[in-house]
Amino acid sequence: MLQDEIKKKSSEIYKESYQMSIGELANLYRDEEIDVHPEFQRLYRWSDYQKTKLIESVMLNIPIPQIYVSQNEEGVWDVIDGVQRLSTIFQFMGILKDDEGKKIEPLTLLGTKDLPSFEGMKWKNKENKDLEFTREQQLEFKRSRIDVTILKKASDSKAKYELFQRLNTGGAFLSDQEVRNCLIIMENREFYKFICQLDKLESYRNCISISDRKADEQFRMELVVRLLVALNIEWERSKGYREMSELLDQEILLLCDNKELDLDLITEKFKKTFALLSTALGENTFKKYRKTDDRFVGAFLTSAYEVISIGVYTNIDTILEMENPIKWINEKVKNMYEEGVYIDNLTPGTKVISRYRALSEWGKEYFKK
Repeated sequence: MLQDEIKKKSSEIYKESYQMSIGELANLYRDEEIDVHPEFQRLYRWSDYQKTKLIESVMLNIPIPQIYVSQNEEGVWDVIDGVQRLSTIFQFMGILKDDEGKKIEPLTLLGTKDLPSFEGMKWKNKENKDLEFTREQQLEFKRSRIDVTILKKASDSKAKYELFQRLNTGGAFLSDQEVRNCLIIMENREFYKFICQLDKLESYRNCISISDRKADEQFRMELVVRLLVALNIEWERSKGYREMSELLDQEILLLCDNKELDLDLITEKFKKTFALLSTALGENTFKKYRKTDDRFVGAFLTSAYEVISIGVYTNIDTILEMENPIKWINEKVKNMYEEGVYIDNLTPGTKVISRYRALSEWGKEYFKK
């Protein structure tokens, strides 16, 4: 049984491995024959010192991890693992471009223990030729070779995304949503931009009171994803997921390809929802209400978000027709924390996916007029 499973799964992935020079990879990049996903750059957090250490490894002939790519329908290589390594190399060479096609400021190296003379060095330096790689050093760098593995069957998008997750969740220091953002970009750049537009709405951000660390890890984006998924998922499928991250990954990829989604309508309702919530409750929208002293306390509650955002979004048009929607929302949110369904789903031992489903569905009913 196990051997059959191993044989079946391994047969889905065909690969070829090559050694390629940095010069060859740079030429592919210049000719737009390799996609390093410039949108990913804001998601990775390598310091200039970490970048310098990679360049140092190349110059000292220290092996660097191999690059994984897949080949798309047009023959262009899609980098699955190695975006930061290739981006660092291309930035040092002065050829890296951002997601708008503009060249990024070339990397200036820092001194290291083994190569202190790296300090201030550039690939090319018009101001100070003494701080520029020599012709010999440039040729040596470009002739250095990197192992490249081409995944021949990654045209199967599910296999490609699975491989991306396996390769990037171990040591890349990315949060679940940062990896998810990469998957969305690989599938549908325009849909990624759509989610970003929702995330950037001032009224939405006014309601999401989270730490800087959470914000840096793209938690606000995850909350947008949670809302979109809850509004569109066929809940029977949720039984097949073991982890919340898996559910969000797979379901948002389905939405990426859903041509029936009316993005304009979603945007309109999203704006109405958070304009109302921002006016009514602001940063207290998703904090716990304490009846004893009539105030909102504590940190942002994901459970409250799942009820309120989904419930209000679903019923926003009828809510706005009320005589005093702001007063009504205030009362409904405050009373929510004493409702049995809400309390029961916060008890220890409740599975996250079960809670997500229960609170999302209940929220739609609770915020009906």
